[in-house]
Amino acid sequence: MYDSANLTKLPALKSLAPEAMGAFEALDKAALADGAIPRKYKELMALAVALTTQCPYCLEVHREAAKKAGATEQELAETVFVAVALRAGAALTHGTHLLP
Repeated sequence: MYDSANLTKLPALKSLAPEAMGAFEALDKAALADGAIPRKYKELMALAVALTTQCPYCLEVHREAAKKAGATEQELAETVFVAVALRAGAALTHGTHLLP
């Protein structure tokens, strides 16, 4: 089902639902803009979230954006392990529900 070519269909969604897509685009732009947290760090956070949600589209878009914002290969690698640690921690803590 995943195909990066599907990203080219976003303009069609915008033409069919311009108000909703415009609102999403404005939110996305505002959320990822430089602020108290620099854009590079926000893109690395987006990658960590994308890794935990396993969204291939987000991974593709935010990897490119992180690199464009100056993220290094080492920062990308460390971001991977932040996501790994959080997923492992979630499994560990949810495992406590199995115990009496």
